Amino acid sequence: MTRDAAATRFRDRAHAGGVLAAALARYAHRRDVIVLALPRGGVPVGCEVARALGVPLDVFVVRKLGVPGHEELAMGAIASGGVRVLNDDVVRQLGLTDRAIDFVAQKEEQELQRREQLYRGDRPFPELKNKTVILIDDGLATGSSMRAAAQALRRHEPARIVVAVPTAAPETCEAFTAEVDEIICAITPEPFYAVGLWYDEFSQTSDEEVRDLLARSAHQR
Repeated sequence: MTRDAAATRFRDRAHAGGVLAAALARYAHRRDVIVLALPRGGVPVGCEVARALGVPLDVFVVRKLGVPGHEELAMGAIASGGVRVLNDDVVRQLGLTDRAIDFVAQKEEQELQRREQLYRGDRPFPELKNKTVILIDDGLATGSSMRAAAQALRRHEPARIVVAVPTAAPETCEAFTAEVDEIICAITPEPFYAVGLWYDEFSQTSDEEVRDLLARSAHQR
């Protein structure tokens, strides 16, 4: 885990990606490495990391499965590659039925498929078995989306999962040490408050930007 107590701010996501790439230099130009970015905000970061390391970039789309009526509470998640992960404790404690879970999953699956088609087009999902996968987002607050992504990614049998983010809450970064093979957090400011506070420019990344960055990365490869 990398931690910079003297936290600095990033100009934007591309700048953050450049800083993060320096912390990931040992993975450069390795044929077994792939960068998977969480859309949308993780893609500009991931694009810079993949370019600097000379490795492929793709997206890993994750959709949270919220409990009906209490959508902020996650009962699981679905992710790229047809993976569904459930929080068995939540499901059991709330007595959620398979029908209720399937209803939510089908709705989120439609949005996941929309994004997959929009971002990936006709490109097949990448082969991840025995690969070192670097999962990237623009930051971690609670880490719920990244946690779901890491759990879902294990179903693809990678050799190693590395979570890498420009900034994170210290306690969230610490918690991931037990959940993935490696966690890289460029800065872990205290107090943290929110991801966007550590960027000078933190506007929402559009679907069009995601598509353009993925196309640019593929062209550079």
